[in-house]
Amino acid sequence: MKPLESKPSIPYVVGSKSPMAVAINCAAKAGEWIKSRLGMVKDLNTKFSPQDLVTDVDKGAEAMIRKLIHTHFPDHEILGEEGVAPGAEASAAAVTEAKSAEYLWIIDPIDGTTNFVQGFPFFCVSIALAYKGDVIIGVIYDPTRDEMFVAEKGKGAYMHGNPTRVSQESALADSVIAVGFNPDRKVAAPINLKGITALSEQTRSLRAGGSAALHLAYVAAGRLSGYYEVNLSAWDSAAGALMVAESGGIVTDTTGHPYDIGVRNLIASNGKIQDQLLAAIKAAGATGC
Repeated sequence: MKPLESKPSIPYVVGSKSPMAVAINCAAKAGEWIKSRLGMVKDLNTKFSPQDLVTDVDKGAEAMIRKLIHTHFPDHEILGEEGVAPGAEASAAAVTEAKSAEYLWIIDPIDGTTNFVQGFPFFCVSIALAYKGDVIIGVIYDPTRDEMFVAEKGKGAYMHGNPTRVSQESALADSVIAVGFNPDRKVAAPINLKGITALSEQTRSLRAGGSAALHLAYVAAGRLSGYYEVNLSAWDSAAGALMVAESGGIVTDTTGHPYDIGVRNLIASNGKIQDQLLAAIKAAGATGC
């Protein structure tokens, strides 16, 4: 498949029925609908914790994406955030069950729901396709900035048709690292805070945008040097992890093992600082393992 160029106009409609084209079309259509619903949330609820939000827009966007995918690929399986029970155990079990599928679409209709609810413009649609557990396509669309990030295994990663490349910092002290404040305040948050404290003393600066998928897209695009967070799910990371890898970076779990869709504790970087990040998180006792 040739890399698909996405022009900065809406809609991003690609004529082909290839998986990449379908992923782009799904992300574009869902993203524009989500953007049109800003400030119009009718049904706001919580899931695992008071900080873990879900809205009618999340559910509507996922239903839209599912319908579009099954229109072209009725036999493919879909793992979507809103179709899984809340909590780390349920998420991990769902991924374990689904990863044996031949073709598995992994979708997060709104990564950064709290941002969306607040009107804070840092949220996106994340769609990945895995073949026998291996992610081969990733698409992340930021409707606020009209930025479409795409990646195909072995074919590179692009934003608006331009290749994305990771940054070139070789020292953690010169790096800007993204971190997350996980909604699991009892288990994940204390671990994350240990890591955040350690990294705050060893990096140039930290950023916490509130969207794992966009953090990973930004690492791929060289806007961030790296990203660390524990207790993520496949729909948070699958598309973005492929983008980082295809842009020349590295994604592992927090102990250094290679990324797969079952990884929940994650470190991604430009590759040059990966070992330094791993060492800092291990020394802080913040691997989550």
